[in-house]
Formats: sequence, structure tokens, C-alpha cells
Amino acid sequence: MIKINVSIIGLGYIGLPTAAVIASKGIKVHGVDINPNVVDIINHGRVHIVERDLDTLVRSTVENGLLTAGTKPQKADIFLIAVPTPLSDGCKPDITSVEMAVNTIIPFLEEENLLIVESTCPVGTTDLLASRIFRKRPELKNKIYIAYCPERVLPGRILYELEHNDRIVGGINDISSEKAAEFYALFVKGSIFKTSAKTAEMCKLVENSYRDVNIAFANELSILCDKVDINVWELITLANRHPRVNILNPGCGVGGHCIAVDPWFLVSQFPDDTKIIKAAREVNDAKPYWVLRKIYSIVEEFRNKHNRLPVIGCLGLSYKPDTDDIRESAALKITQKLIKDGYRILANDPNIPSEYIAGLKNYPLSHVLLKSDLLIVYVLHSAYSGIIDKTENNIIFFAN
Repeated sequence: MIKINVSIIGLGYIGLPTAAVIASKGIKVHGVDINPNVVDIINHGRVHIVERDLDTLVRSTVENGLLTAGTKPQKADIFLIAVPTPLSDGCKPDITSVEMAVNTIIPFLEEENLLIVESTCPVGTTDLLASRIFRKRPELKNKIYIAYCPERVLPGRILYELEHNDRIVGGINDISSEKAAEFYALFVKGSIFKTSAKTAEMCKLVENSYRDVNIAFANELSILCDKVDINVWELITLANRHPRVNILNPGCGVGGHCIAVDPWFLVSQFPDDTKIIKAAREVNDAKPYWVLRKIYSIVEEFRNKHNRLPVIGCLGLSYKPDTDDIRESAALKITQKLIKDGYRILANDPNIPSEYIAGLKNYPLSHVLLKSDLLIVYVLHSAYSGIIDKTENNIIFFAN
């Protein structure tokens, strides 16, 4: 057992898997979450999110006494902040949760402690947080270590990627970068690169903005191809035969807490110098409305033929295959708009165990397949493989 104590603030899609992976290396981890139900679930060795193999890892680390959870922080050697940073009105980044999380641990900080922020933040946030800490605890200046380390994991592969992906650590000074790198080396098998806090913060935003721009290109292609009756999937397959072309697949929009959100951090902070990044965000934000117009057109054809509105089955409401993550999900937004417009919707997502999804009833898949006149497959979960292609329903749109 490694004799250090780690406290992770925030036990969501990043915090809990990170806590479990660290604990699996023989390190004592205390997770903190403001939701007492989440805390209770974890302390019973269970999980509140869907992620491959996470339930097994949490159960074993809890049973071994290496992972505990609570609603309040406690003393530790290393504090890691993994709380959400959503967008407020006007697509402005809201770092209130990060600020609150840091405020809660300030009374527990001691000399030689290491504080790491993993939450997505505007450039300069880590230095700002350090200044606030030292104003409240001036005796700690130059005696604790503070760094930023962006997470870069793919839902469905989080446990693997937490260990195997390269990591970027940026401290407020060189010794903070070194201490953070030493910590991640305890459980990361990938390479660890040291830089400044600002560069690490910018790296996170740039990575997801790059991906957003590339997705926007694919989404724009799908719109162009529709206008001239070209199969966009065939087009992309053929274009990608070029040795230096790698076009992504289009979808019904961009979801998740990273790609759909992070570019706005740069646009908000540098409004006059992010023309391409902003344009990509606008293309991807508009894609669900284009999908809606396509659905309306097909539904109108059905009504003209059958003299009634169809029952529409909507399959896959998370933002990507084989996850329960509905944050910024374009599929969910489209389905909610269809219901608001008065259409009868039967929705299903097999990865979300609850009976309702954001207020929508989560019907059994068999019921949706039996009762729907038309099917919209937003996200092709593996649970749908071998089932969708056997149904007699009219599949009207593969959006992902």
C-alpha cells in the first residue's frame, strides 16, 4: 500500500473512475460529492453511472477499504478537483463549482500538500485559484504545490484511458509541475509531459476545439450531400482513400461535456480571434435543427400516405454509443422538441436504467419496435446490433 491519502472532489463521470483507478493501486482515496445519494451508492460498493468495468473496480476498492465517499472533505496529501464547469447564459464558462470546491478544501490544506485541478477551466484559472488560496492562507505560499491536469478520456474506455493515455501537467511553478507528474506516475502508464498551468489549460480547450472543427466539417458535408442526393457515407469512405485525408462521420449534433462545451471557453475569452472555432460551434449547434427538418419532412410524407401522424420510436438518447451520458445530447434535444411539437414518441435507451430520462419515459426496446411506425436511430448502441435490422419498422434516419 502506498502511504499517501488522496481526496477527490466530485464523483461524476471523471471523478469516480479516477478515484477507483487510483485506489486500485493501493492508495487510500476519499471521494467527496454534494449529492448524498451518490455518496451512499458508492459506499455500498455500487456505481451511479454506466462505464465499462467501473462497477467491479468500485466494488473491490470499497471492499478493500481503499475507497470511501462523503459529502465533506477531510485532510489529505493530495486534493484533486473534478467538478463540472458548465456554460451559463450566452455560452459563458461557469467555474462556480470549481471555486466552491477549492473553498471547501482551503481549511484542510497543509504544507507539502498538492492541489490538482482537472475540471475544464478558462486559461489562467489555476493561477487565479492559487492567488485566492494564498490570500486566505498566506502562510502556505511557496509551501504547497498547485497544478492543472486536463482529463482526456473517452466514455466507454475511461478506465483504460486513465491509465494508458499520455497526460499533461502544468504547475504554477516548476516544483508544482514536478510534484504533479510524480503523482500521476503512480497510476498512469502513458507518458507525462510537464508545462505551465496556462499551457495545460489551453491544451485541454484546444484539443476539443480541434475535434469540434473536424466534426463540423463532416456535419456540413452531410448537409451539402443531402442537397445534391449524394450518400455522404459513401463519399467520406471514398475521400478517405486519399492518404492524407481522414474525414470523420457526421451525426445529429455534438454532445458530451467536452466537445460541445470547451470551444466556447476560448470563444468567450478571445471573442475577436476565434473565427474558425466559433463557426464550427455554430455549425454543430445548428445540426439538430437540420435533423428535425428532415424528420418533419418524412413524417409529413407518412401522414399524406396514411392520413394520420405516425408513432415515432426514438432509439439512443445518450450523446454517444454505449454510455448513459446525456449531457448536451443532441438526440435528447431532438426528441424533446418532437414531444413539444405534439408527436407521439416512444423512446428507449438501454444504457440508462431509470424508467424516465430527463422526464421522458424509457420504454422497453421490444415495445418501441412493436408499436412504432417509424424509427429514428440516433445512437447505435451495441444493444441494438442484430435487432434493428430485423425489424419491419421503417428506419428513417441513422443520425450517428
